[in-house]
Amino acid sequence: MKEASTISLANVLVATLFNFLQLYFILILTKITLSWFPNINWYVEPFYTIHRLTRPYLRLFEGTVRIIFGIDCSPTLALIFLQTLMLMIENIKID
Repeated sequence: MKEASTISLANVLVATLFNFLQLYFILILTKITLSWFPNINWYVEPFYTIHRLTRPYLRLFEGTVRIIFGIDCSPTLALIFLQTLMLMIENIKID
């Protein structure tokens, strides 16, 4: 009986992690989309919170891809990595 509760707890933890990553993916997508608008002040709410939550992750990928025609493509790499991680976690099923 204890094994069944441990397995279901593990499944709940995996599902929670996947949901968190989905939410973080949406936050990063929002940050990238809003960065195209130059008149957004990142120091007022809610933009400051979005910037503070997503900046550490996006900073990991800065400089990994060259700037092409004035466009920084490193956020695309960050999104691809996060989406790959989400696919791997989604396929974890503990029986």
